[in-house]
Amino acid sequence: PTTSTAVPTNTTTSATPSTTSLQTNTITEITSTVYTETTAPTTRPPGPEGSATPISVTTSRVTETAPSTEATTLGSPLTSVKTTTVFTLASGITETTSTGTFTGSAVSFPTSTSFTIHSGTTSAEPTLSAVTSFPVLPTTSGTTPTQSFTTTFGTTSSRSTTTPVTTITSSLVSTSTSGPSTVSRSFFYYYFFLSLQIQAGESLWICNCTEAICIEDDKFVLVPVICNPPPKPTCTNGLAPVQVIDADGCCWHWECDCFCTGWGDPHYMTFDGYYYSYQGNCTYVLVEEINKSVDNFGVYIDNYHCDVHDPVSCPRTLIVRHETQEVRIAIVTPNSLQVEVTVNQQEVALPYKKFGLSVYESGINKVVDIPELKMNVTFNGLSFSIRMPYSLFGNNTQGQCGTCNNNTADDCMLPNGNIAENCETMADHWQVVDPSKPQCSPGILPTKGPSTTTGQACEESSICQLLLGSVFEKCHKIVDPEKFYTACVFDSCTLPQLDLECSSLQVYAAICADQGVCLEWRSHTNGVCSYTCPAHKEYRACGPITEITCKSSPEQQNQTETEEVEGCFCPNGTMLYDAGVDVCVTTCGCVGLDDVPREFGEEFTIDCKDCVCLEGGKGIVCEAHKCAEQDEISCDGEGLYQVTEVNSEDLCCPIISCKCNTSFCTTTPPKCDLGFEVYSHIPNGQCCPVYRCVSKGVCVHQNAEFLPNSSVFIDKCQNCYCTNEVNITTQLNVISCEHVPCDTYCEPGYERQPVTGECCGKCVQTKCVIHTSESSILVLSPGEFQNDPYNNCTLYSCVTIHDQLISSTSEITCPAFNEDSCKPGTVTFLPNGCCKTCTPLDSSTPCSVRERKDFIVYQGCYSETRVDLTECEGTCGTFSLYSAEANSLEHSCSCCREEKTSVKEVKLKCPNGNTQTYQYVYVESCSCLDTECEISESRESRSTEESDRESALNRIKRAISLT
Repeated sequence: PTTSTAVPTNTTTSATPSTTSLQTNTITEITSTVYTETTAPTTRPPGPEGSATPISVTTSRVTETAPSTEATTLGSPLTSVKTTTVFTLASGITETTSTGTFTGSAVSFPTSTSFTIHSGTTSAEPTLSAVTSFPVLPTTSGTTPTQSFTTTFGTTSSRSTTTPVTTITSSLVSTSTSGPSTVSRSFFYYYFFLSLQIQAGESLWICNCTEAICIEDDKFVLVPVICNPPPKPTCTNGLAPVQVIDADGCCWHWECDCFCTGWGDPHYMTFDGYYYSYQGNCTYVLVEEINKSVDNFGVYIDNYHCDVHDPVSCPRTLIVRHETQEVRIAIVTPNSLQVEVTVNQQEVALPYKKFGLSVYESGINKVVDIPELKMNVTFNGLSFSIRMPYSLFGNNTQGQCGTCNNNTADDCMLPNGNIAENCETMADHWQVVDPSKPQCSPGILPTKGPSTTTGQACEESSICQLLLGSVFEKCHKIVDPEKFYTACVFDSCTLPQLDLECSSLQVYAAICADQGVCLEWRSHTNGVCSYTCPAHKEYRACGPITEITCKSSPEQQNQTETEEVEGCFCPNGTMLYDAGVDVCVTTCGCVGLDDVPREFGEEFTIDCKDCVCLEGGKGIVCEAHKCAEQDEISCDGEGLYQVTEVNSEDLCCPIISCKCNTSFCTTTPPKCDLGFEVYSHIPNGQCCPVYRCVSKGVCVHQNAEFLPNSSVFIDKCQNCYCTNEVNITTQLNVISCEHVPCDTYCEPGYERQPVTGECCGKCVQTKCVIHTSESSILVLSPGEFQNDPYNNCTLYSCVTIHDQLISSTSEITCPAFNEDSCKPGTVTFLPNGCCKTCTPLDSSTPCSVRERKDFIVYQGCYSETRVDLTECEGTCGTFSLYSAEANSLEHSCSCCREEKTSVKEVKLKCPNGNTQTYQYVYVESCSCLDTECEISESRESRSTEESDRESALNRIKRAISLT
């Protein structure tokens, strides 16, 4: 803008511009500009490029114009500010003049101001000033050359064309033709400095990263902070350095965060990136301060042997102590990602926040965050990480995580400050007392250092190969995978059954995500390293580090996070209700203790309270559930009592009713006769029943009940059944019977005989039934024998032995017969009808042994072949003569009988398949021996049974052997 007239002064100066590089951040600012009018025209001579040309202003009258909009290119948040301001306090008249330019993001708008303030007057008068130069000592990060600024008294200079010059002349009372007067920032500085008592040479910091230095007498110079970006260092732990604001809040510098991690069985990466493995199974210090600045601060690890066969360890519990709190994150089941959190030995729900410490979930990790220390600790059961700022903990850490100073040489430091030859040995010395592990004693070291190698060649795991392949290729240039690959091979060879190699991939992927490279890797492990989420969530390899919830503020919801983590997240289209409520919702309403999402305005009943989901306030508002009124009931009467029942339609409103308990009744049921039963009924409004005996409508016989049309057994000779006819007298049904018809026919050899319990008797076998070879049937009574009708040489017989009918078949063997030695006409058959006999030509046959072959049959058993049988045969002198003297016949009897015998044995086969040995008499020689002619009475005295049996056998024998 230009003024209508301008009066130049006789003094001009130039200001050296700042050499600070500017970045291209553009902000639009509003600047108020005040112009003065004079009677003589003035001109502004052009200044050289890069210089500021002062403009003189005659304050004859003050006119303020409307604000104008101008774009200014500013530097980064820590770009330097260049300001030159001088305040002059004159005797009698108070006057201030300020020249210079404010630049940088800390300055609300670029300005160059000049003040002339008079006391006791409302008019402005011109002033005349000399020029004075003051050296400026800027504060820089890194190496920045010293800049000098020029201040002018009574003039205002501008800085190049990139910063417009605005001149404001103001008084305590100003007159404006276009609106109210504008008091600039220098006006504020003026009154600010008047209120301070500062000696020459002293300084103080004011806003916008500017230092005010007292020169002399109420004269101050404003020195801006000039920042140049320092060179970017390399962190030995492989992570990218971070920008950290300087203590003055103006500039920044690079720092390497203290980052320590451990995983597997277990492997450690110290704060400075030194890798080692350690298999101790006690509790150890991960990090503590060397010089204590925080009360009761430390991080500890509790390891355990995760395999019974190999002496390898895995992390079990991560312990964080801070002032009055001790947080323990412990695994629930070995080698899993399921953990529980306790604070001071009490289980807590997440998120937890108290006394400057918070615990929350981030993906698969549980995170302990201490904002005051700008540190966080994560643990997921398989791995842990500790991140601490170098500005607070640099060169002040000790433990198994080493010393944080971006130098691995002292990472294996012992508690006494010495450096161990390796970190495996160092790790033993950081053991702490743990009452739960009495076998661990700090100070007693193992006789042999733990082995960090598998001890034998092992086939390279395909899972570990993923670290070096294309799956993680995008991260290789940012984080070196070699140490993680070494750990993975060790785990897969040492404990192949635990799938611990997945932890190496998991930690590497987490560090890559922390450095801005998020990778999906679990899908390439063929299910070995899969991660299972709850049914209402889905797995994502790259999810937000802080999940947006319905309770997140608008700033949080609009915030774009660059860091990502893997974990279980709500599906697309849904949102987590709150950090402590693991419920995914489609619309943000309310979620109560039942974890059921509700929409705003929805009414529901829970825990016997009528609730409504309201937007704002507590969300869910409840009042006692109202039940419908019930009529009063009386439970008077025997057996009745009052009960309260659950109402199926409204579980919160029980139903009061009368119940009956018959055990309280005094009347007992009667005992009814057979065929009758107890009938009871309860009158309306009563509990105890009334009893009486009524007929069942059945028949009764011998203490048994029979239903109508069912058979009733009385005896075998009658067919009886129960009818539907009722006997009026007994009130029982009538039984009707009919006699059973009898069958009198019996098979041949059987006779019907009466049997006890049988109404028609029974056919009983009384004779032997023999089937001949010609298919004819012979029926023989016991003791009877008969020749075959078609063959007289076959003889059938029937005997009774022990009431058992036994039939036998015998073949007759005839003796040798020579018809030529017979007297003619004397040849006849023997009585058996089979063998022939005759009168020999010489009838006198001496007594001799005759041999023959035949079967032997005994008690139904028979010989399988014919056996040799002998017998005596022949004539002896036998006669009967009359004796006159005795007047009787005198008998002389002589028999052809055995003279010498022997006993022989033969095997007999029985019908049941058994065999028995049978002995028979074999005649060796025969002779005529005298014998009595009368039968002895003693022989007649044998038992009838033996006689009958022997008689039957003898008859058979005679029939067979008769010649």
